[in-house]
Amino acid sequence: MCGRYVSTRSPQELTKLFDVAEWRPEETLEQSWNVAPTDPVYAVLERARKGAEEDTPVRRELRTLRWGLVPSWAKDPKIGSRMINARVETVHEKSAYRTAFARRRCLLPADGFYEWEQLKDEKTGKVRKQPYFIHPADGEVMALAGLYEYWRNPEVKDGDDPAAWLLTCTIITTEATDAAGRVHPRMPLALTPDHYEAWLDPHHDDTEHLRDLLTQPAEGRLAARPVSIAVNNTRSNGPQLLEAV
Repeated sequence: MCGRYVSTRSPQELTKLFDVAEWRPEETLEQSWNVAPTDPVYAVLERARKGAEEDTPVRRELRTLRWGLVPSWAKDPKIGSRMINARVETVHEKSAYRTAFARRRCLLPADGFYEWEQLKDEKTGKVRKQPYFIHPADGEVMALAGLYEYWRNPEVKDGDDPAAWLLTCTIITTEATDAAGRVHPRMPLALTPDHYEAWLDPHHDDTEHLRDLLTQPAEGRLAARPVSIAVNNTRSNGPQLLEAV
């Protein structure tokens, strides 16, 4: 799974990297070296204007969503804290993700992510969890494949009130390879730039083709290093978390 990641790029940099046409300055987030579930995160997505025909051009946006997808049918938004990841093997058919997979796909920019390796002390027999920072070896931004969803708050009567809607997201995971595979069996799935357009297009609903975009990451692209257990605390933050130990 992916339970923490790093996001330090500015919205100005992300809009250039992902050819974003629209972003809202009021949604600017602070840098985070320890993004945790339910935190606000940047997402790149495309939306057609309301009432537009299918052949109408869409607009690519940089939005701030909450990490942890809340299905539209959920009675309690707290369910989102348990839905931070969706398995690539079943994401297209699970009731919580099926509609979003067909209509609401996004990219979640990340500098890298954390995974934990379980290590056993030979003397005491106790098991401890050693965190690793896993990132592109070339330092480029990862575009994690994700889904987003709208949840209507029934307590807010006015549907035009921003408080009436909660926008949330989840990260799609796959079997780990390369450096990540030596630490944990699962990892977030990152897309390459040549797949961005098809993945983000809200009019693209060919399930088989979309699944073909979610291929295994190529070998040799990721590097991993052990980091401080300080990252285990969601209140810990700062660039020192990435220092090798």
